Amino acid sequence: MTVIQTTNQNDVTTTDAHPLPASLTTFFAAGAGFSVATIYYSQPLLGMLTEQWQVPAQQIGWIPSLTQLGYALGILFLAPLGDRYDRRRIILTKSGLLMLALLAAAAAGGLMSLLIASLGIGLMATMAQDIVPAAATLAPASRRGKVVGTVMTGLLLGILLSRVLSGLIADWLGWRSMFVLAALSLLAIWLVAWRTLPRFQVTSTLPYHQLLASLFHLWRQYAALRQASLVQGLLSLSFSAFWSTLAVMLHGAPFHLGSAAAGLFGLAGAAGALMAPVAGKQADRIGPVKVAMCGAALVVFFFLMMTGMSLAATSVTLQLVVLAVGTVGFDMGVQISLIANQTLVYSLEPAARSRLNALLLVLMFVGMTLGSVLGNLMLAHFGWVGVTGLATVTAVLALLLRMKKTA
Repeated sequence: MTVIQTTNQNDVTTTDAHPLPASLTTFFAAGAGFSVATIYYSQPLLGMLTEQWQVPAQQIGWIPSLTQLGYALGILFLAPLGDRYDRRRIILTKSGLLMLALLAAAAAGGLMSLLIASLGIGLMATMAQDIVPAAATLAPASRRGKVVGTVMTGLLLGILLSRVLSGLIADWLGWRSMFVLAALSLLAIWLVAWRTLPRFQVTSTLPYHQLLASLFHLWRQYAALRQASLVQGLLSLSFSAFWSTLAVMLHGAPFHLGSAAAGLFGLAGAAGALMAPVAGKQADRIGPVKVAMCGAALVVFFFLMMTGMSLAATSVTLQLVVLAVGTVGFDMGVQISLIANQTLVYSLEPAARSRLNALLLVLMFVGMTLGSVLGNLMLAHFGWVGVTGLATVTAVLALLLRMKKTA
C-alpha cells in the first residue's frame, strides 16, 4: 500500500482498491506538458528575433542553448531534491519561479536580458521531472505503468505542440505574447497544484551532497548507463542542431517563411509520440538495445536524405517536401531510441530509477545544448548543408556506439 502523508485536506491514500483519481492523473499530464513546453517556445521565434534586433543568427542561437543548458543543470542539481523534500513544495516553488522567468522573457528589452531569462526558464522547467515521479508515487502498483505512461504522453505532447503553438501565436500577436500566455498557463498549473496536490512523505534523509555523490557512483558502476546516455546525448545533438536552426533557415532565402511555418514542422513530432508505446513494447519483446539501434539507424538515414537534398539543385517545393518527410523520420528515430534507452537504464537498479533517469537526461540535454551552439556555427559558416551534415555525423557516431557491446 502506498500512503502519502499530509497535514491538509488533500490527504491521499492510494491502493489497488482506491486508485489515483483520473482528474489528478490528467493534471499531472498537463503539468508535465506545459512545463516542458517552455523549453521549446523560443525556437520558432529565432528568425523573428534576428530580424527585429538586427543581431547575427549565431548570437540568437544562444537563446535555446542556454534554455537547454539550464534544463540540464536543473536535472543534475535539483532533481535529487525530490527524494529529500516534499514534492508538493518543490512543484509549487518551481512553477511559481518558472512563471516569473517567462514574464521576464516577455519583458526583455534586448538579447542579454532574454538570455538570462532563458537560463531561468530551463532551470525551473525541470518541474516536469518532479511531476513524473510524483505520479508514480501516488499510483497503485497495479496501475503505475499506465499512470506514468499517461503523464509521459502529456510531456511528449508538450514538446511536440510547443513549436506549433509558439509559431502561430508569434505570427498573430507577436513573440512577447507567447511568453505571457506561457506564464498564464503556469499560473493555472500553480493554482491547481496548490488546491489538489497532497504532501509527499520524504523518502531519504541523505544530505544534499550525498545525494549528488550517489549520482557519480551510479555513473561509474554501470557501463550500460554510460553507453545509453552517450548514445542519447549524440542523437540529441543532432536533434537540437536541426530544431535550433530551422526557423532561421526557413526565414531566409529561398523560402522566406514566417515563424508559423517553422512551428508547423513541430507537428511532425506527433509520429514520434505515437511510436513511443510501440517502441516500449518492442523493447520488452526483442530487447532495448536492438530497438535503440533501429532508432539511431532511422536518424542516420533521414539526415543523410536531407543532406543529399541540400546539395542537390531542386525546387523549393521539393526541398520543403523532403524536409517535412525527413523531420517525421528522424524525430521518430530519436523518440524510439529514447524509450529503448530509458527501458534499459530503468532495469539496472530499480531502487535508483530517478537518479539513473536524471543521469540519462543530463547527457541528453548537454547534447541539445552543444547541438544548438554547433548547429548555429554550421549554419553561419556552411549553410543548411553544414547543419544536416553535422547531424548526420553525430547520428552515425551514436549508431556505432550503440552497436558496441558493453562489458
